Amino acid sequence: MTNTEIEITADLVRGLLQEQHPDLAGLGIREVEGGWGNQMWRLGDELAVRMQRMNPTPEHQLKERRWLPVLAPRLPLPVPTPVRFGEPSERFPKHWTVMTWVPGEPLNHGSISRGVHAADTLAGFLRALHVEAPAEAPIATDRGAHPRNCTNGFENFFQAVVPDDVAADVRAVWDDAAAAQAWEGPPVWVHGDLHPANVVVSDGTLSGIVDFGDMFAGDPAWDLAAAWVLLPAGTAARFFDMYARADEAAIRRARGLAAMKSLFLMLMGQNGDRGLPGGKPNWGPAGRAALDRVLKGV
Repeated sequence: MTNTEIEITADLVRGLLQEQHPDLAGLGIREVEGGWGNQMWRLGDELAVRMQRMNPTPEHQLKERRWLPVLAPRLPLPVPTPVRFGEPSERFPKHWTVMTWVPGEPLNHGSISRGVHAADTLAGFLRALHVEAPAEAPIATDRGAHPRNCTNGFENFFQAVVPDDVAADVRAVWDDAAAAQAWEGPPVWVHGDLHPANVVVSDGTLSGIVDFGDMFAGDPAWDLAAAWVLLPAGTAARFFDMYARADEAAIRRARGLAAMKSLFLMLMGQNGDRGLPGGKPNWGPAGRAALDRVLKGV
């Protein structure tokens, strides 16, 4: 925690509610494990408070406030929907938002045992999400580009964590993605950050999608990478069959992006093992398993 960072506690959350939304201040408050840019607190049984923490700007929360109420009604899985806004104050000079709680267990703490059902569910969700976005939709700043324009990020992850025994194969997947034809359709809504901590599971399958702070209008391949990052081995082909909108170039881009995302998860796991800030120890095995799925292809 830096000198300028305010410690976020249950008492702080309750005090903010008493100031700005007193009718909610009597509900139970308990911290939700995880979170880096934003910290989550469970509020009663049906709500959560999303507190801006490490994110330097409120951009992610403001995007969710603006666009999730538009997107949520058309999506076939539960997503968090803003219900109250918390504004910066003397007590806490950052934004915070009261949102609906999406029940289930984060995939990085759970598992998918019904792989075909999960593949169908994810395909249906992304078909519903990936519609043409309006002109005023947000544009990606740190993601969303063609893989060929993300080479620096890939190289950083590759050099840091790629296992020697698969390094050549991983680079071949990336090079193929970088050579694939670019997305030529209209910009569509993209979640942008589908990894195991941003989806929830129950009864062995996907049951909700969370954290839309990185959403943007652009290339759907950034979400299609979830076929390998989220789904069990052997189900990517089923996912793409059910999604039914990805051509060969999109699948090649998605596979390369999945390789990069897998390496990122492995790096976060390595950082966690080393006790570094923001590290997530249990992300490492999830990243390696995803990388193995990527190398097996569709």
